[in-house]
Amino acid sequence: MDLKTLKTFQLIVKYGNFNLAAQEMNYAQSTVTMQIQKLESELGVKLIERGKEIGLTEAGRLFYDQSLHIIKNMEYLQTSLSNLKSGESGHIRIGVTEPTASYRLPGILKNFMSEHPNIRISVEISNTPILKERILKGEIDLALSTAPDLGTELYFEPLFQEEFVALMPENHPLAQKEVIVPEEFRGYRLLITSATCPYRRKLEMVLQGNGNVMLDTMEIGSMTALKYYVQNGLGIALLPKIMIEPEISGTTVRMVSENLILMTFGILCRASAYPLQNASGKLFQQLKLYLKEGQFPAFEQNLPIPPR
Repeated sequence: MDLKTLKTFQLIVKYGNFNLAAQEMNYAQSTVTMQIQKLESELGVKLIERGKEIGLTEAGRLFYDQSLHIIKNMEYLQTSLSNLKSGESGHIRIGVTEPTASYRLPGILKNFMSEHPNIRISVEISNTPILKERILKGEIDLALSTAPDLGTELYFEPLFQEEFVALMPENHPLAQKEVIVPEEFRGYRLLITSATCPYRRKLEMVLQGNGNVMLDTMEIGSMTALKYYVQNGLGIALLPKIMIEPEISGTTVRMVSENLILMTFGILCRASAYPLQNASGKLFQQLKLYLKEGQFPAFEQNLPIPPR
């Protein structure tokens, strides 16, 4: 039994005539007759009463009613598969790290989903090591993250450099300086994120590698919460610049000398999946358009749609 045979059967019922059904299907009448005979043989029941007028048996009426649903579902499936292949529908599972998860991605997805309303997106927010493992296990399709330790199974495309600045209470002694060098953090509490955070590892490497700075630290589990701990005078935080625009009251921002603290940020996926196809491929291109170095948008509620 195939879809064409079901359509032939429905046309016979519609017209009450084998010949008219054959004409619409562009078949010879003998072909239509053979299709129905084969169908009845496969089902083991008689569907059509032949005579001067064609009628349906009880089995034929049951089969006709059910075949309408089958045809409708099959046509819907074919359309869905066609849309999936063209990238106009599908389900994208994307992972993302902070601060991009809060400050960049929402506006990008707003535009993307308005252009592609039949594409469903799930967003998982985590750190780079976890997102890397999720990609390798096939649990997400791609990630926006810092550069991981790459193996042959992963592909990473750099997009921009995340710039860090020092956020401190406005009455902090270091607030008198325009630019701060790593040695000057000595003796002041530095608020840092969890040990698994790539941003923290980068900060520790830079600060300890430039002047052998001994760090007095306080660990805060959330990067987005750091600025509020600074606001309450608990220490200094080195944060991505995008997170402190505009500045939070009671704090001030200072540059770190020679842009020592930069993190490479980009798109991560399985090497075997690159270049990404279908819906994921469309999102990949939109993310590149917005996030490539020097062109990612500021955090706004209404991002302009970029020219194609």
